[in-house]
Amino acid sequence: MKKTIWILLDNRIGSRHQAEGIAHYLDKTKFDIIEKQIEYTKWAALPNFIRQKTLLGTTDATKQSITAPYPDIVLSSTRRTAPIARFIKKHSPKTKLVQLIHIGKTGLKEFDMVFVPEHDMYKTKSPNIHYTTGAPHFITDEKLEQAQKTWQETFSNLPHPITALIIGGSIKKHQFSLENALNLAKSVKKLKETEGGSLLITTSRRTGLEAEKIIMQNLENIPNYSYLWGATGDNPYLGFLACADNLVVTGDSVSMCCEATATKKPLRIFTGSNWLTKKHLRFVQSLYDKGYATELTNNIEKTISTPPTPLNTAEEIANKISTL
Repeated sequence: MKKTIWILLDNRIGSRHQAEGIAHYLDKTKFDIIEKQIEYTKWAALPNFIRQKTLLGTTDATKQSITAPYPDIVLSSTRRTAPIARFIKKHSPKTKLVQLIHIGKTGLKEFDMVFVPEHDMYKTKSPNIHYTTGAPHFITDEKLEQAQKTWQETFSNLPHPITALIIGGSIKKHQFSLENALNLAKSVKKLKETEGGSLLITTSRRTGLEAEKIIMQNLENIPNYSYLWGATGDNPYLGFLACADNLVVTGDSVSMCCEATATKKPLRIFTGSNWLTKKHLRFVQSLYDKGYATELTNNIEKTISTPPTPLNTAEEIANKISTL
C-alpha cells in the first residue's frame, strides 16, 4: 500500500526547488505525492515560538487545505512551514515529519528527520538531524537533456569550449564590490585566453548594475551570449547548464553551486575578497575538499578534472525519507 506524503511549498523559490528535487527521487510506486501550496498573511512574520503548532499566519484557503485525512509523511520545506507540519502532527500523531533546514529549538524534537547543510554548523546533538553536503536541488538529467534540445541551436555559433558564467552578488550585509566584479572578470578573461572558446553569461538582481557593467566591459571581446538581470524572453539558465562545457559560478549562492555540480562538468567557483560569509566559505571549501569544484584564480590551468559523480543531496534525502 502506498504512503501519502504532503510537501508544504510556499513562495520561497529556492526552497520550492529543493523540495521538488527531493520529490523527483521518491519512488512513485511507494508514495503518493501531494503538493500543498501554502499562502501567508502578515501574521506569518511572527516567530515560530509564537506560532507553535497552529495555522496562524496562513490564509483561509490554506487552512481549508490542511484538513483530515492527514498523510503518512509531511515534508516541510522552510522554517515558516514548520508550525504547519507540527499542527498536522498534533492532529495526527502517527504522521512522520521531515524538515529541510534547521528550525531552532522550537519543536525540533517533533520532527523525525531534519536535514541541515553541514556548513550551517549548528551541530546540534540530536539523533533526528542529518547533515548534508550543500543543499538539494531540482536539476535532473531529464531537465538537462530537454534544455539541451531547446537551446543548443541558439548557442550553435559559439566556439567551444563554452564556459557558463553564472553570477550572483551581494548577500545581506556583504556587498558584491566593484573590485570583486573586476577581479571576477579578469579571472574569467584569463581562463578564456588560456582555453579559448566563448561564454554564456547571466547575472542576478543581487549583482548590481555597476558591477554588471564592469564585468561585461572586460569580457566584451570574448564571444558570448548574455542574459542579464531584467532581460525579457525565456530564461536560458537551464540551457546554460546543459550546453556549457565547463562552468564558473560565484560562491554566494549555495543553490547555484549545487545546481552546477549536477551537470557533471568541470566547475570553478569565484569567492572574491571580503565578501562571502564564513558559512559560504565553509560550503565552498567542502566542495573543493570533496572534488566537486576548484577555485577560480588568475593561475589558470588549461583543464580541470570532472568530478567522478555529481553532488545529489536531493536523492540522498529521498532515500532516507523512504525508510520512514
